[in-house]
Amino acid sequence: MEITLIRHGRSAHIEDHRLNSREFKKWVETYNRLGILEDEVCPSDALEKGVSASFILTSNLKRSIESAKCLNPLAMIRKDRLFREAELPLPASNLPGLKLRPKTWALVLRLLWLCGYSQGCESYRDAKLRAKQASLLLTSIAKEHHSAVLAGHGFFNLLIAGELQKAGWTGKRKTGSKHWNTDTYVRLGGDENVNT
Repeated sequence: MEITLIRHGRSAHIEDHRLNSREFKKWVETYNRLGILEDEVCPSDALEKGVSASFILTSNLKRSIESAKCLNPLAMIRKDRLFREAELPLPASNLPGLKLRPKTWALVLRLLWLCGYSQGCESYRDAKLRAKQASLLLTSIAKEHHSAVLAGHGFFNLLIAGELQKAGWTGKRKTGSKHWNTDTYVRLGGDENVNT
């Protein structure tokens, strides 16, 4: 059995100037609404996994769905909110004078989220529980079809990878945020019980 986790392609939302917290909230809304760059090219390792799949799992966000279509235009797309990216918390109010680039905002807010701050979004603990559910669903699909391919999101894919490894899947988990990361996990003997 094999499970492949692929991070979506580069977002069509490329705005990168300094933003205050209110502007960053709007930036995130736009990022979640848009898909991937129109001329995006999939790397060969991701294409290899996508082309062999009869269906590809995605979140319900456009960048995930468009990435799956890029991987294999003929594959059926199975959308599921379960695979959405772990959201970032947002500051409760505007911080006067503080303007950061989107990547800096994302880094600071993700670190705060990991430390327990989850103002207006799913907590880290809840995201880990959702990742466990996602890993169980992927395992079930892999058992039935011998493989499962997910065109998902960077941070949530890392959480899923951790759950797969806890359940006995082997594979290399990449920690970078490079687009189209392709991580494959295998488990020998697909009929044994999965204890997670």
